[in-house]
Amino acid sequence: MLTGVAACGLATPVPACHAGAQSGPPARVVCPPPPWQPRAGGTNLYPVSVTVGPSEAERRLPVAPGPGGAAVAAVGMHLPAGVVASAEIEARLGLAPAWIERRTGIRERRIAAPGERLEHHAAAAAAAALDRAQIDPIAVDLVLVATTTADEILPNAAPLVASGIGATRAGAFDIGAACSGFLSALATGAALIDSRRCACVVVVGADFMSRITDPADRGTAAVFADGAGAVVLVATGEPGRIGPVVLGADGGGADTIYVPREHPTIRMLGHETFKEAVARLSEATQQAAAAAAVELAEIDLFVYHQANGRILTAVGERLGLPADRVVDCIGDYGNTSAATLPLALAHSVECGRLHDGDRVLLGAFGAGFTWGATVLEWGVPR
Repeated sequence: MLTGVAACGLATPVPACHAGAQSGPPARVVCPPPPWQPRAGGTNLYPVSVTVGPSEAERRLPVAPGPGGAAVAAVGMHLPAGVVASAEIEARLGLAPAWIERRTGIRERRIAAPGERLEHHAAAAAAAALDRAQIDPIAVDLVLVATTTADEILPNAAPLVASGIGATRAGAFDIGAACSGFLSALATGAALIDSRRCACVVVVGADFMSRITDPADRGTAAVFADGAGAVVLVATGEPGRIGPVVLGADGGGADTIYVPREHPTIRMLGHETFKEAVARLSEATQQAAAAAAVELAEIDLFVYHQANGRILTAVGERLGLPADRVVDCIGDYGNTSAATLPLALAHSVECGRLHDGDRVLLGAFGAGFTWGATVLEWGVPR
């Protein structure tokens, strides 16, 4: 089922606070048989006049600059139905009971079935966010999909997602920045709205990390998972609610987390990743707060990339953050890479921890290394 929440509150069911989400498989999952065949109509979730492009009436819609002032109108999410408990992985790898949860905080995670496609979950999350925002997909100017695990090398996921939701007037492209991808996409979408080049941008974070994870490697099989989340950014005509986005990169850390093309399986040096993540997230948090001219004490909620529960704890302790203001939902979802931030936002709304007008800090760290943070005000002006 589609699940999503508006920035102003909960409109349809989303995952329970501590029990994980319960959503069925996405509609119309099709695994095209070899040899390759045309996609036969795409995967539209909304009725549109044609599947290959806009109708004549849609083409005649005026393309005018937006009024600027980017804000988050809604968030949506969609998860595979398959749940894999940490106990199952521990039994398979010969690990002691509760070994995974003690080291990562993860109790269970969602894993996509072999026939499921990333594009369907990404489109379902985007459609849910548009529903919650009450925005017709024809009004979308741009679809951005942050992912490392698109279903094919070509095409990118974003054009398929745009087609799937009926955003026939939208441009679309993927953004690859690993676990920092959603934050990078958010920065891109907000900048295009603030510069009046777009009025409505759908930003999706989606990854099927199980597709590039070695099930015999306890360092990665215990951590990574699958899922999709999305936000809708809109122009408000008022001062933007998404503050400066601080982004950083260091290619010197490339070998710490990598997936070689010839053997597409993720390898990660856990200890080195932990140290770098804590340092970079802490630094970016302070930089983003300074750029937004706010003190850490003025921020209502800290939403970090859900990589490992111990990283979240370490960052909070280093910065002196109250534990009840640091979102930790990795126990129910695992590390879904680019999807963790929108999933954590949806989780926070459902748990009653995120409300209109709240000041939120988003922070992410991923392979590359890449990292970043921003401060935003949740919701749109009323």
